[in-house]
Amino acid sequence: MSKAFTKETDSDEDDDLSLPPLPSGSRNYITPQGYQRLRAELLHLIDNERPKIVEIVHWAASNGDRSENGDYLYGKKRLREIDRRIRFLTKRLDIAEVADPSLHHGNDQVFFGATVTYENQAGVERTITIKGIDEVDNLQGEVSWISPIARALLKSRVGDEVQLMTPGGLERLEILEVRYPAPETAH
Repeated sequence: MSKAFTKETDSDEDDDLSLPPLPSGSRNYITPQGYQRLRAELLHLIDNERPKIVEIVHWAASNGDRSENGDYLYGKKRLREIDRRIRFLTKRLDIAEVADPSLHHGNDQVFFGATVTYENQAGVERTITIKGIDEVDNLQGEVSWISPIARALLKSRVGDEVQLMTPGGLERLEILEVRYPAPETAH
């Protein structure tokens, strides 16, 4: 039989491919804001997005021949994507451990949630924020707590020098500043 006529599966096999790997036996740390963002996305998919697509697929299916019905074919594909994302978010939120970085406000030691400014041997300063693997935005200077740079910085203090193994060799970094968000005050 030709590969063109094989049925596409809706298996869970591909779900695990999109899960960023956690170190064996470690926790899935996430900030309270990151947790809320993922939870809001999950609820939006379940309450809004999925019902709309189900309605479109139902309408398109009632129009007869499904083999050349673009609305039906696209709708089914989009439904699989939504269901896959719902499964992913559900799994990740189930194993998430919310860690509030504001508890360390005023501390000069690097823990999860810290915003760290460091300088390399060439005198170049860089600022990063250490976050959970499901919430990082590299374009905003955020790195996962399991990344090599975060692992090198964790538990160090302002004034410490840490070593980071890079593709270009060993690099020394000096910790210049450590900041945490201020705790939210109750009104």
